[in-house]
Amino acid sequence: MLKLKLPLFLAALGMTLGHPVFADQDAMAKHCQAMPDMPGCERYRSTPSTAPPISSNTSAARVLPGEGRGPLPSAVATPIIELKDGDRYTLRAEIVTKTLAGTPLRLYAYNGSIPGPLLKVRQGATVTIEFENAIDQDTTVHWHGLRLDYRQDGTPGISQSPVPPGGKHRYTLRFPDDGIYWYHPHVREDFQQDAGLYGNIWVLPRDPQTYAPVDREVALIVDDLLIENGQQTPYGQDVATHALMGRFGNVLLVNGEEQYQLSVRAGETVRFYLTNAANARTFNLSLPGVRLKRVGGDSGRYERETWVDSVVLAPSERVIVEATFAQPGHVVLTHTTPTRTYALGQIAVATGDNKAIADSLRDSPAVQAEVAAFAPYLQAPPDYTLTVGLDMPGMGGMEAGGGHAGHGGHGQPATSALPPIEWEDDMGAMNAAATSATLRWLLRDQATGAENMAIHYRFERGKPVKIRLINPATGMHPMQHPIHFHGQRFLVLAINGQPVENQVWKDTVLVPTGATVDIVLDPSNPGDWMAHCHIAEHLTAGMMFGFQVAEPGGR
Repeated sequence: MLKLKLPLFLAALGMTLGHPVFADQDAMAKHCQAMPDMPGCERYRSTPSTAPPISSNTSAARVLPGEGRGPLPSAVATPIIELKDGDRYTLRAEIVTKTLAGTPLRLYAYNGSIPGPLLKVRQGATVTIEFENAIDQDTTVHWHGLRLDYRQDGTPGISQSPVPPGGKHRYTLRFPDDGIYWYHPHVREDFQQDAGLYGNIWVLPRDPQTYAPVDREVALIVDDLLIENGQQTPYGQDVATHALMGRFGNVLLVNGEEQYQLSVRAGETVRFYLTNAANARTFNLSLPGVRLKRVGGDSGRYERETWVDSVVLAPSERVIVEATFAQPGHVVLTHTTPTRTYALGQIAVATGDNKAIADSLRDSPAVQAEVAAFAPYLQAPPDYTLTVGLDMPGMGGMEAGGGHAGHGGHGQPATSALPPIEWEDDMGAMNAAATSATLRWLLRDQATGAENMAIHYRFERGKPVKIRLINPATGMHPMQHPIHFHGQRFLVLAINGQPVENQVWKDTVLVPTGATVDIVLDPSNPGDWMAHCHIAEHLTAGMMFGFQVAEPGGR
C-alpha cells in the first residue's frame, strides 16, 4: 500500500499534476474540461490553455446542485408513465430539495422525482422524448442498454452536443428488446447521476407468456448518497472527486428512500425488477427467509430460471427475480457484504389465502436458440484483449494493475460465494482527495498498447467479436470494474476460464480483481459507440474507448 498512499497524500495536499483548465466557454469546451479524452475534445487538448493549470484551489472547489439559487421545489413521488407506440413525452431535468438522514439536500431530478418517471413501454414501440435541461450544468440523457439509433444514445461528442442549461433536445427511442433498462446523464455522471438523475425504462415483452404469471410486478432502483457530519457532501466543481475508488455513499436508498416499504399478502408472488444506479457500490441483495427465483438480467430472460439465495448487482446492472411470500410477518430487504449487513427496507406480509406455491422452473427456448449460435466462440481465441490499469502521471512506476487476488478489498478475505470486490470505501480522505485531474484509470489494448480514447475498434455488423477483459491481481490498487458497452448486447462466455452455463444477454459485466472475463459481442446495431467502466468517477477519469459497428463491406 506504500505505492498507493504517496500520490494520494500529495493529492490531498493539492499537488496536482498539471492538467489544464480550458478557457473556452462554449458547451463542448466546458464538457471537455471534465472528460478530455472524449471524441471531439482533440482541439482543446492541442490548443495551449490561456488559463492557469488546475491549482489546489480549483481542483478542491466543491459545489452542490443549484448552489446560490433561492428556494427550490420539493421532490415528488415517482410516477409510472405508460407510453404507446408513437407517443411523445416531456422529460425535464431540474433542481429540487429532499430530506434524507435528517439532512435537507439539494439534488437533481427528472420531472421532480428521484428516481425519475418509470417509463413503461411495449417491445417494438417507438416513442419521442422531448428533453428540457433546467439544471445548472450541461447534460444529456443516455438510454442505458437500449439498442437504439446511435444518434439518440446521448453520448456527447459521439451522438450529440451537450444540452446547455435552458436548452432542449429531442430523442426518438426504439425498443427492440424486452427487459428493464434505465436512463441517466452522460456528462459528469459522478455529479449528476449521483445527485438524482436516473430512472427506469420497463419494456414489456410482445408475448405476454414470456414470463410466468405473478400477483404483482415492482421496479426497484438501489443507490447511495454521501452525507458527512450532518451535511451534504459536495461534488468537485471542475473534476470528479473520489476518483480512486468512486464515491461510496453512507446512506443507502431504494427508490430514493432510506427505508423502503412494501405490503403484500401471504401466498403472493412478486416479480422484482432490480437496477443498481450507484456510482461505485456493488450490491448483494437478498430477502432472508424467502427463496428467490432468478428469471432475467440486463436484457430479458435467462436461458433457464434458477433458485438463488441472493443476487449481486454491480453499478448499472439489472436483474429480474421472483419471490413468493409464504407466511405472514415481515421480510427485510438486505444488502450483505463479507463484513456488514444493511437493512434497506421491509416487506410486510399480511395474512392471505396461503395458496399453493409454484416450485417449477421454466426454460426460455428463444434465448437458448439465440445463445447456441455463439457456442463456438467459447473455445476461439479472443479477437481483442483489454487490460485494466491505473496511471498517476509524474509518479514513476505507479501504473497498471488491478489489485490483490483473493481479497474482498484491502485485506478482507473473499468468501467462496462472493468474488473479490471492494464493498466499502475504507480509504476515507485519500479517496476523496484523488481527483480526475490527478489520476487516469485505463483500459489498454494488449496488442497495440493504445489506451482509452486512443482505442477505436471497428466491428462489422452481424460478425460476433470475442473480447477478453483482464483485471490484473497485481499493481497499485485492487478494484473491480463494471464494463459497459453502449448500443449492443453480449454474452459472458467464461470467467477465469470457467464457462458460464446459464446465459442472459448483457450490456454490463463486472470484472472483479484478479479476474479474466471473456465475452462475445453481438455487433447488431450500426453506428459510433462508447464502452467504459460504469463506476462514474472512473469514467470521468478517462476509462472509456470508442468503437464503430459498420455495415458489411462498408467503410
